[in-house]
Amino acid sequence: MTDLKKIIIDGHEVEVDGAMTLIQACEEAGIEVPRFCYHERLSIAGNCRMCLVEVVGGPPKPAASCAMQVRDLRPGPEGQPPVVKTNSPMVKKAREGVMEFLLINHPLDCPICDQGGECDLQDQAMAYGMSNSRYNEVKRASTDLDLGPLVATTMTRCISCTRCVRFTTEVAGITQMGQTGRGEDSEITSYLNQTLDSNLQGNIIDLCPVGALTSKPYAFTARPWELTKTETIDVMDALGSNIRVDTKGREVMRIMPRNHDGVNEEWISDKSRFVWDGLRRQRLDVPYIRENGKLRKASWGEALSAVAAAMKGKKVAGLVGDLVSTEAAFALTQMVQGLGGNVECRVDNARLPIGNRSGYVGTASIEDIDSAKFIQLIGTNPRDEAPVLNSRIRRAWANGANIGLVGQAADLTYEYTHVGTDRTALTGLLGKKHGAILDAPSVVIVGQGAIREADGAAVLAAAMQLAEETQSKLMILHTAASRVGAMDVGAVTEGGLTAAIDGADVIYNLGADEVDIDAGAFVIYQGSHGDRGAHRADIILPGAAFTEENGLFVNTEGRPQLAMRAGFAPGEAKENWAILRALSAELGSALPYDSLAQLRQALVAAHPHLAQIDQVAKNEWKAEPADKMGEATFKNAVSDFYLTNPIARASSVMAELSANAKARAQTNMAAE
Repeated sequence: MTDLKKIIIDGHEVEVDGAMTLIQACEEAGIEVPRFCYHERLSIAGNCRMCLVEVVGGPPKPAASCAMQVRDLRPGPEGQPPVVKTNSPMVKKAREGVMEFLLINHPLDCPICDQGGECDLQDQAMAYGMSNSRYNEVKRASTDLDLGPLVATTMTRCISCTRCVRFTTEVAGITQMGQTGRGEDSEITSYLNQTLDSNLQGNIIDLCPVGALTSKPYAFTARPWELTKTETIDVMDALGSNIRVDTKGREVMRIMPRNHDGVNEEWISDKSRFVWDGLRRQRLDVPYIRENGKLRKASWGEALSAVAAAMKGKKVAGLVGDLVSTEAAFALTQMVQGLGGNVECRVDNARLPIGNRSGYVGTASIEDIDSAKFIQLIGTNPRDEAPVLNSRIRRAWANGANIGLVGQAADLTYEYTHVGTDRTALTGLLGKKHGAILDAPSVVIVGQGAIREADGAAVLAAAMQLAEETQSKLMILHTAASRVGAMDVGAVTEGGLTAAIDGADVIYNLGADEVDIDAGAFVIYQGSHGDRGAHRADIILPGAAFTEENGLFVNTEGRPQLAMRAGFAPGEAKENWAILRALSAELGSALPYDSLAQLRQALVAAHPHLAQIDQVAKNEWKAEPADKMGEATFKNAVSDFYLTNPIARASSVMAELSANAKARAQTNMAAE
């Protein structure tokens, strides 16, 4: 039962939970309290002192509102609600004093600081600070840190809020950053001058309230007021993180997270944040036709005519890649199946069951991890496959959850019980008395690496059996952003990839760059980058990247979300659905829609649950039939976190990070 308390804040009586801090109570009342060190997703430090308020009848000095709970306030002499003032003369003087202290050593370099225009220190100094400074002595200088190729440091600007230290320790699960010294000599530093070893390190750029930590790839390229901001969805993994894409002209300048408590909270992975330079390189901007073993440029009319001529009267197979929107997958499926061909989205040979949403999506939502007391991982390394999801698992572990792993041992940033590496270990979990697990919320998470082998269907059946026995919810952790949506629209073939392309004369490759196509078949590649798929293609049709077209993506928990266009595709490249619509007309059987709106109407009419934007549908449980598993060890789906798709492989930042990660794994410490 909620412990509600009445409190008067600046003359307004509000009723809030007694466990709330005063700063949270003020937010509930709609009253702004300045802060630097406080962050609602991190532990309380209480060291910046900017959030001071006056507690009537309490201590004779201002109190830090981030560190005092409502239940700690004393009522008035006659039982009146406690009174808190945020705008009294005492508070105003205290804030001015704190701000003066914070600015004593802060350099006067705002014009050249990348944080300019988005700086909390600037804003709060103007709103709550003094008009002048009484400090005329020499300012302190600090040595800049080398944290790696992502985070630039100017430590003289640091105000020691310790947000970066708390994030890396509590959320990212690394211990490279800390604070040393006292008073004037205190400073944020890294352990033994190490660079940060985390897939989430870029988030400390957003957390830093001053210009001490800024984005190194973005440095000195644009000002915030020059950028056009578009709210969209990330496709670097299947989590469906909510992001904001900032563009200048037609170029993407940076990618930042948006808050969504049910998906990514306010974090994104480093790949999602810094992959934007890959949107500029190795782009396909005109159609190509292969003649005499060489590709030549062609017009759209010539290319579409050539594709139609190649497909007419032939057995056609369609492949759906990892970054394809649900609309494009739906259009390809309709076009190819209209020609009597097969379509397949499980290009990594994952044995996901057709038509059973509880088998290829599961029954758990991402938020279920927060309350879980038992989490069983099967054939997955969530630190590489979905770093933001892994941070949720870490938080559950920090709150007392027990984690088990069947699969390759890895540093997941939290402790876990390593049950084993092979199928035998999974079998050993079945048919036991599970005791306390039955009485507590629990989740079974199955990675794509567990179900890619020939016995993938049997592994999935065993995982579903384990979920039934332990009364756990099931989550299928995907690695491809397009996979769930493509499964939903029926872009699948009985027997998987082998059956889909068996005997095919023509293969229509829609952005599937992670599969090798054998010689023999005529290949049409439609995609945004000159990657593996384009190298094998006989005809290339340039398509738009995920930031260059509107699209629907369904994340790993089955939540449909809309991605919005932030810019336009380069050269003659076109939106993917529009290419398929134009090609269908060339084939003589035009798809029944002329706009994206009409396409979505047809999509929703065929699959009504896709109209429930930002909602997680409940999937009816249908256990897969048990089968005999093999004896092989589980292999994880992601071998190199930074190079998992064409956009990432085109990025120079991702290439550097990948090289650094390999070097870090091979280099031993001196004591080793």
